[in-house]
Amino acid sequence: MTDLGSFSPRAGVSQVKTSISLENPQLSPTAVLEPPAAVADRRQEAYRVAGEMFRQTPDWVMFFREVLGVGGVVSRLFPTTAEKQEFERTEEYARIQQMLAKLREQRQGTRDEEPTRVITVRMPSSLHESLRAEAHSKQTSMNKLCISKLLQVIDAGLIPAELLQRKSA
Repeated sequence: MTDLGSFSPRAGVSQVKTSISLENPQLSPTAVLEPPAAVADRRQEAYRVAGEMFRQTPDWVMFFREVLGVGGVVSRLFPTTAEKQEFERTEEYARIQQMLAKLREQRQGTRDEEPTRVITVRMPSSLHESLRAEAHSKQTSMNKLCISKLLQVIDAGLIPAELLQRKSA
C-alpha cells in the first residue's frame, strides 16, 4: 500500500482508491473502483486509513468528516445501511471511535474551517439536570458531553418512531 503523505481533505478517500487499484491490476485507470469485496478486508482498510489520518493529528472535526462523515472512508467502504451497521459493531470501529475521542481531547491551535451549527433540543428538565450532573462529574462541559453522546452509535430499536401529523391547511 502506498503512504498517505501529508494529510489533506479527502486524502483518505483517494488513498483507498489508489491502494485498491494497485492491488487489482485488471482495472483500468478510468474504471469505477470498488472497495475490497471481503468484509474483513474493508474493515481493515477503514481502520488502516483512519490510523494513517490519526497519526497526522488532524483536528477532530476533519478526522470525523473524512473517516466517519457523509462521503467519508467508512461510508464509501460500507455503502449500505446494513453494512455500515454491521461495521459499527466491530472492534475496528471501536478503535476508530477511540481515535476520535483522543483527537477531541487535544486542544487545537487553529480550529477547522468547517462552520458549526446550533440545534435546539427540547427535553424534560429532569433529563437536562441529569446531563448537567453527568457533565460536572466528568469535569467537562454540557456541550462536549452531548457531542460525545451524539457521536455514539445507538440501537435503532431505542429510537422512538415519530408520528408525523399533517397540519390542516
